[in-house]
Formats: sequence, structure tokens, C-alpha cells
Amino acid sequence: MRPAQLTSILQREYQSAASGHHTPVMLWGPPGVGKSDMVAQIAAQGDGGVVDIRLSQMEPSDLRGIPFHKEGLVEWSIPALLPDVSRHGEHGILFLDEITSAPPTVSAAAYQLILDRRLGEYQVPEGWAIFAAGNRQGDRGVTYAMPAPLANRFSHYELEVNLDDWVAWAWSQGVDERVIAFLRFRPELLFDFDPAHNPVAFPTPRSWEFAHRALQKFSDEPQLLRGALQGCVGSAAGIELTAFVDNLHNLPDLDQILSGDGGEVPKEIDLQYAVATALVGRAIKLKDDDGLSEALGHILDYANRFKQREMGVMLVSDLHRAIGEKLFAVPQFGAWAQAIADVMLYE
Repeated sequence: MRPAQLTSILQREYQSAASGHHTPVMLWGPPGVGKSDMVAQIAAQGDGGVVDIRLSQMEPSDLRGIPFHKEGLVEWSIPALLPDVSRHGEHGILFLDEITSAPPTVSAAAYQLILDRRLGEYQVPEGWAIFAAGNRQGDRGVTYAMPAPLANRFSHYELEVNLDDWVAWAWSQGVDERVIAFLRFRPELLFDFDPAHNPVAFPTPRSWEFAHRALQKFSDEPQLLRGALQGCVGSAAGIELTAFVDNLHNLPDLDQILSGDGGEVPKEIDLQYAVATALVGRAIKLKDDDGLSEALGHILDYANRFKQREMGVMLVSDLHRAIGEKLFAVPQFGAWAQAIADVMLYE
């Protein structure tokens, strides 16, 4: 399922915890696709917290608690790591991460917690959703087959990688526009993991964020930049991104385009992706500026000048994801939409 769709489902599941209609959710997916970040995002948007329990690092007693003797009976202490209203708030997410990497004795201890929202004397507070995540068995991680009784306690969703959704997220998080432009140019490199070869560094949404950080640290030291990027996303992808970045000095003058004074459309396809992404970045910086509408109009005029109209469609689609409905109020939008209507409807 696409990240945008799955985010909507998780938001509903989070909100439904207070009304008693929540179903525990299991997120499946390969490493680095953003499962943990998605859960944290849902909690933050709902003004709640996340209690992140890495089950692969747990012993059964870490969940069940430690027995103690009281008045001739054995009782169990409640682990402090479990959600508690006084410590963690009235609503949030109990996130059981790496559940497929947990030994069977640990996952068995979580059965009652997941389905009945209790464990012995402990009760998961109302308003707290239960999400879990893990890698698939083919992902070359340390995984155990999920027992049927545990699997039947969840609703299950597999997280897919989707470039448009990642780009929308990247703009919202301030990811370097050079990384965004490169992945628009080479979309197949957003996620390129072959478990059969067991690579150490490889392209994933997570590792492209590492590449963003490397660009901030090493852009002024080109002799180090390529090695740093290779260390983040692997040898081949790192070399390609370095070559892409080195060619950006051939971009047309963005200020000229934004002022309406023209600006050439590059012949090279990689530079077309780069200039389209750079214009979206400039528009985001002008988001609260009085000159935004005029700049958007000139960007729309420029989008009409691409020989490959799909490139203009990509530019305007990314503008809409980043700017929102303000784009529709720009006078040039109607003319642009009419000019590409056949592309949108028939191609």
C-alpha cells in the first residue's frame, strides 16, 4: 500500500482507540522504507506520544514483569516501559517494533497485550493505539515466522515505496532539492535492495535522507563528497548522485525564470529534472511571500515550454503538493491546464 494511503489508515486507527473500535495494526516492509517514521508522524500529528518497544531486545519478563511475594501470594510488578497515563499521557501509540525479530517466547508474551490490551494486572490505557512493525522473511534480516495465533491478532498492511509520496514528504522535511531532483531523474534508485547480494549500503528512503545530510556536510569538499555519498547509498548510486550534482552548474538562471524574463529549457534530461525541482524549492521559500502568485505564474509559463509535456506536468504536480490550492488561483493555471489536458486525459 502507498505511504499516503497507509498514513490515512493509521490516522483513523489512532483516532479510533478512544472509541473502542481500534484494531492492532501490523506493518510489513523491507528495511529503510519508513515504517517507524510513519508511526512517529501519526503520533505527532495527533499530539500523542510513542512508547517504542524493540521486541528483538526483550526477554519475556521485560513485558510480563518480575514476580514478587506478597501476603503469601505471587504478584507481578508492572514494567515501567508500558504506557501509563500519568507518565505518558492520555493518548499515544504503543509501538512494538521489530516484532518479527523477537524470539517466539517474547512474541508469545505479547499475545494478550495485543489482543486483550492487557497483560496480567496491566491494562493498556484507553486512547492508546497498538501498532507493530517488522521485516519480511525474504529481507535477509533476523526474522522468525510470525505464529498464526499472533498474526490473527492484527490487521496487516505491507508498505510500498512510492516516489510521489516520498517527494511530498521530502519537501515537507526540507530534504536537499538535489537529492529530490536526482531521484526524479532516477526513480528506480529510491529503493534498490537485493537481499540475495546482502549489501551493506544501498538505496532506501532512509539512506537517501543520510545522503541529504552528507550533502550538507561535504558539499564544500568535493574530494570527500563522493565517498560520503557512497557510504550512504552504495557505490553505484553514490557515483551517479555525485556526477548529477557536479553537472548542476549548467542550470539556467532561476531568478530569470521567476521574474518572467525567459530562461532556457536545458536539452539534457537530467538538467530538466534538476531545474523543475529547483523551481519547486524556490516556490516553497516564497510560500508566505507577497510575490508568490507572480512567481508561480512564471513557473507555469516555463512549464509549458518543456518539449516533453510530462516534465511540465511533473513540475506542476510537485508544486501543488508543496504549495497547495494557492496554485489554482494563479491566472496562468487555467491556460496551463488546458494546454496539457490531452496528456492528463489520454496519455
